Formats: sequence, structure tokens, C-alpha cells
Amino acid sequence: MKLFTTGNPKLMKGEKKGYLSFVLHLAPADLSGKNTCPKATEGCKMACLNTAGRGGIFKKGESTNVIQQARIRKTKMFFENRGAFLMDLVRDIKAGVKQAEKQGLTPAFRLNGTSDISWEKYTIDGKNIFQMFPDVQFYDYTKIRGRKVSGIPNYHLTFSRAESNEMDARLAAADGMNVAVVFKKDLPPTYFGKTVVNGDDTDLRFLDPRGVIVGLKAKGKAKKDTSGFVV
Repeated sequence: MKLFTTGNPKLMKGEKKGYLSFVLHLAPADLSGKNTCPKATEGCKMACLNTAGRGGIFKKGESTNVIQQARIRKTKMFFENRGAFLMDLVRDIKAGVKQAEKQGLTPAFRLNGTSDISWEKYTIDGKNIFQMFPDVQFYDYTKIRGRKVSGIPNYHLTFSRAESNEMDARLAAADGMNVAVVFKKDLPPTYFGKTVVNGDDTDLRFLDPRGVIVGLKAKGKAKKDTSGFVV
């Protein structure tokens, strides 16, 4: 089973900066019957990019498509046959590294495209995926505070603000962690007293300066948000 996606238009913006990004999309929240987003909120479920692009195109009268079905299959495999899933993950990262090298680009991997799994907890022969590929850059968004990743130099996390985790977002920002915030209109110059940078320029969050707010414009269903997820 092929795990990664590379065709996302935002991912392709990174190629201008010399990076080829690969994203793993699992079924978000409890869509598969298994919870991949322990801190999911009603606002983020509504605005989730799971139904962006081709993932949100359904035939008349249907509520699923081949993309959604593939994400559910991958998610069930992660929970029900984790050893095999992790071996496939290793295989696909190796293939991605080779693909990037052929194109003269630097590979970067985002393991939580539509999930929020603490990948540092899962190991093969005593090593997590970041330790197995110490020269490869990984990055993610998360709503989980206190993840033990400070000793993982090749894994960059951006905290994600939602309508019901304002205090966690402020604490993360106070700790120097970058915080992603979705705005309804134009990005403000500052938020939480921190400089706001445009997070829509690329998906390469590990290139952002430290201690900033990553501003994202509301897209798709998020434009109609009333929960407070969108500022």
C-alpha cells in the first residue's frame, strides 16, 4: 500500500525552495472507527483538509470516494497491523528519498497530514522513525502539548490553535513554539504578541523563524466556521 502523497498544490510550492514534500494522510479523528486525533475539536473536524481537493469530491448520493477509502484502509492498518504499517512506512520513506535525489531536491516528510499521532512513541527494533532516518527532515502540526520531541533534531512541530485550546496555544507560544492560527480575513501583523508569518507560502514549517505565529487563511468549509476555530 502506497502511503504518501506528493501532488498537493501547496506541497509543490516547496519545490521552488528546493524541497520535495511527502505527506501521509490518514482518516482524521474517529472517521475510521479509530481515533487519530486525540485533541480534535468540533471546529477542526469541520474545517479539516481531509475533504479538500479530490478528497472532497463525491459522486451524487455518495458520502465516500476512493481517496477516503484508501485513508481509512491505511488508518486501520496502522491500528490493526502496526508492525507491517511501520515497515511500509520505512519502505516508502526510502523510496521518497531516492525520488527527491533524482529530482535534485531535498526530501521532507509530514506524517500527520490529516491526523495527530505521536510518532515518536512507535519503534522498530528500539528506534522511532526519526531515529531511523536521522538525516531526513520531518515536520507536523499538533494540538498535543508536551510531546517529548526536544531531543529529536530532525522533527519540527508547529502547535495548532483551535476554538477550545486557546490557553494551550498561548502557553506553547510563550514557550517559544510556533503556533498556527487560521484567520478569516487578512493576516494581522501580530497575534498573541508574536509576529505573524504567512503559512500559505509553502508547507515547509521547519523553515519558519522560531517564535512566530503561522497565519493561515480560511479555506473551504473553514470559511463558514462559527465555532471560533477561525479567528
